[in-house]
Amino acid sequence: MKLRGGISGFGEVAAQAHLPGWLTRPDIQIAAVHDPIPERRHLALRLIKNVRVYEDLDLMLDGEQLDFLDVASPPALHVHAARSALEAGAHVIVEKPLCLDLKEFDALKSLAAANSRVMMCVHNWKYSAAYHLAHEIVASGRLGALRYLALERLRTQPAGAAGAVPTGSVATGPGWRLDPASGGGILIDHGWHVFYLMCWLMGDAPVEVSARLGSLPGLTVDDMADLRVVFADGSIGYSHLSWRAPVRRTSAMLYGENAILGMDGDRMRLTDRSGKSRDFTAADPSDDSYHASWFAGVAAEFETAIKQTARHTAEVNLAEARSALAIILAARESHRAHGTPVRIAANCA
Repeated sequence: MKLRGGISGFGEVAAQAHLPGWLTRPDIQIAAVHDPIPERRHLALRLIKNVRVYEDLDLMLDGEQLDFLDVASPPALHVHAARSALEAGAHVIVEKPLCLDLKEFDALKSLAAANSRVMMCVHNWKYSAAYHLAHEIVASGRLGALRYLALERLRTQPAGAAGAVPTGSVATGPGWRLDPASGGGILIDHGWHVFYLMCWLMGDAPVEVSARLGSLPGLTVDDMADLRVVFADGSIGYSHLSWRAPVRRTSAMLYGENAILGMDGDRMRLTDRSGKSRDFTAADPSDDSYHASWFAGVAAEFETAIKQTARHTAEVNLAEARSALAIILAARESHRAHGTPVRIAANCA
């Protein structure tokens, strides 16, 4: 029997990444779409055969008896949508960030557990070709015990910077990234991805964060972040995030006791202690700018978690999501204290 799903928030990410990802799953049907913007509801009707569209989320949840809800709205709307879906008996998958507050995170997690529902966050960068290969190399032990990693995200501007469509006090268009009321800022937009990748690659929990954030004149959200993260075993993670860069670049460097792995886009170089190097290319599909192939991996993981009785996959995902949120909150606290290191309590990561 097919799982009947709905999507809340049918913007570019939902239409160009989530929907194509769901369509790779033969046992999943997207039966309904919610979005307050008429043009997006019309787009859903054009793209999805026999779909029903709704302006009101609660009406959709009341009328459709969905097996799951995919929440792809701006961050400030995630908690209400996830809570409503869980209360309606649906499993939930939420675009990053899952939410913006640790108490809300814990309340949603408890609600999902009480209702025996799966809740997960979209951690799609784990399914990029480069990071999937990097994780395999780390897991193989070729680097040795991982001691340090640095992840950089350089962008010339936020995605969709000119596309805000305000509804009340929350932007529902791509311009949410520049709207503090919507959960904008680079620390949320790019940082969440970087921080769950750090935790996944390290295989450990963060315990301390020091950070400096920046905002250019006229901006009300952070557009630059520089962070140092200490993990429980003493290993170090570093990240620089920027919307101010002259060119776009996605790069990383990881080293252990035996070797170092450098990553620049889809090019990778592994160099061992003797100086011997091996080059790799880990390329994603060239026509997949919205990374639908990555979301297809997330969709498969979510479907498996729903169908399994032991839901270890969802538990690991939520642990990474909570650590990412804890790092973000600690980074903001550290910045307010002029970069002073902030400890993350064991129950906060």
